[in-house]
Amino acid sequence: MTRVLYLIGCAAGPTQYMDDGVRAAKSVGWDVCLIFTPSAARWWEPRMTELEELTGHPVRSQYKLPWQSDALPKADAMLVAPLSSTSLNKWGAGVADTLALGLVSEGVNMGVPVLVMPYFNQAQAAQPAVARSIADLRAQGVRYLDGTEGYESHPPKQGAPRAFPWERALRAAEEAVRNDRL
Repeated sequence: MTRVLYLIGCAAGPTQYMDDGVRAAKSVGWDVCLIFTPSAARWWEPRMTELEELTGHPVRSQYKLPWQSDALPKADAMLVAPLSSTSLNKWGAGVADTLALGLVSEGVNMGVPVLVMPYFNQAQAAQPAVARSIADLRAQGVRYLDGTEGYESHPPKQGAPRAFPWERALRAAEEAVRNDRL
């Protein structure tokens, strides 16, 4: 049985290499549906067809209109990677003004395993709202992958977006789906 992963990218450095994340997910058996925040989608505008061909699905960044049917299959898991500090704090505050945040806000409360791997620098991480937002998401059941099991914030201007640990995030998603089925 094919498992469906909603891979959700925010406007953070590794998003420019989202094709690497899609390939990594597909290599371990996921059927990948790609969703971007509107800002992240702008980064890929000239190459969006490439991502649609890679996933076999339309890439979404906007809510559908009421009379349109769902274009994507039902998710077995949702992985927000990379998660920006802006999207983290909006989501933590309950703001679901984008398709990306709306899907995960609803998904976690519908029993879909939702995981996030952040990518932002230590100066952004020091903002007091970040710790509150992480605590609020974890309290809802979101698996926030940081530290040794995920991504640790880097010093300002010293990030390595190409080296984003997709495999770590995907292992955690595999584990979440496996545990969800037990």
